[in-house]
Amino acid sequence: MTLASICGPTCGVPLFLHVLGATILIGGISAVVVVAVAALRYPEHAALLRRIAFRTTLIVVWPAFIATVAGGHWTLSREHLADNRTPPDWALVGIAVTDIGVLVVIVLTVFAWLALRRPRMGRAVAALAGLYLGALLVTLWAMTTKPGS
Repeated sequence: MTLASICGPTCGVPLFLHVLGATILIGGISAVVVVAVAALRYPEHAALLRRIAFRTTLIVVWPAFIATVAGGHWTLSREHLADNRTPPDWALVGIAVTDIGVLVVIVLTVFAWLALRRPRMGRAVAALAGLYLGALLVTLWAMTTKPGS
């Protein structure tokens, strides 16, 4: 079996870091969505589920986000894709979602923390995490299909 790569052997570690981080990020955000929605549906376990959502944001989402961004920028620079005036369209989608994503993840973390004390904030956590999951899935599509390349 031969592994295919658009960038050859030079970007093995950076690309692996990026893909691993992105996979864990999508899984972490998915977990936050599921747990936040469950907290809304099952009031008897809501406090525990909101605590799990907050901790998942801190322990899973943030490290995965950092790995995704670091690996992505490392791969772009190593393959000299960042040297162009404008990177490929598929890279621009990823850059836009991570640039906006840092603000989204900050707000999501604050909302999840507030939801520990104010249960009504749980709706905001579920909604924001769901929207960001949608953006991540669009980015996943753009990164895997590379439209326009």
